[in-house]
Amino acid sequence: MNEGTHPEELPAEVLDAVAGAVGAEITLLGRLTGGANGGATRVQLAGGAQAVLKAVPRAHPDHLDETLRAQRIVEHMRRRGYPTPAWLAVGATATHVWHLMDFVDAAPAPELTSSLVEQLMEIIELQAGQASEPYDHWSYAWRVATGRDSAVAGQDLDEAPEHSLLRQSIARLSGHSSAVSALVERLRLVCADVPPPRDAPDMVHADLATPGNILVRDGTVVAVVDIGNAGSGTRAIDLTTLVWYSFDDPLLDDVRKRLWTRILDLVGWDGTAVLTAAHVLHMLEIPVRHGRHDVVPGVVERGRRALDELNALR
Repeated sequence: MNEGTHPEELPAEVLDAVAGAVGAEITLLGRLTGGANGGATRVQLAGGAQAVLKAVPRAHPDHLDETLRAQRIVEHMRRRGYPTPAWLAVGATATHVWHLMDFVDAAPAPELTSSLVEQLMEIIELQAGQASEPYDHWSYAWRVATGRDSAVAGQDLDEAPEHSLLRQSIARLSGHSSAVSALVERLRLVCADVPPPRDAPDMVHADLATPGNILVRDGTVVAVVDIGNAGSGTRAIDLTTLVWYSFDDPLLDDVRKRLWTRILDLVGWDGTAVLTAAHVLHMLEIPVRHGRHDVVPGVVERGRRALDELNALR
């Protein structure tokens, strides 16, 4: 995902476009912390209301369309009680794509706790049967985990540009080290005979467990943000992300067992293997791509542990 722009780096044309869209002058108040995309800027609209502006460089020709897709998902899910801030406006300039959302007076969760995981599991249940856009994270996870294309299985391959680039990067992981190569081979093997998913019934947040994307107040989750990559699939994808981050703290071992059980109930052992493999491969790709070689051994060890736990549940 693209890094956000610092307030002092926001081009004047972006600010002019936002002001024109909402019909009010805006004042920059400062950059917000937290989240993988820490470029959100708190702004004040004429009249005193506060909002959050995120502007990122255009990554490809369909970038604005993808942001409009996310806005539609936000509107759809908010009507069903999903706790994500309303998007007030979306737009683009020649160089940037931006969106403006309501400001939520709450802090990013610094870490996961058992209580937060339990709350997030309830929130994820709101995603059941709520797929509203054909941006299929389920089929994409299968392609990542197996290294195959849906077309091989008789399905049309309709993939977003960022997904194609990520899969290409993941395909090169084995060249990083023998340890990474061995883990990739193990992940591929466990998913080798799994057929592609047949449907994608649920809304998928796709970045729910990044601690900065969960806003809390007095220990209660009040909002989930960074919904720009949301789409369709199985809600077990978001539960799998929670499994990954639960390894950070031994106190989360018990709640992780409940997560595994719920994922297995939703997609079975083969589906769980695919989602686990896809997530591990993504977690490997990030530090390798950014040259953070010191992080890779820890990711490899966590990936092995996740597979060991999953195999014990077979």
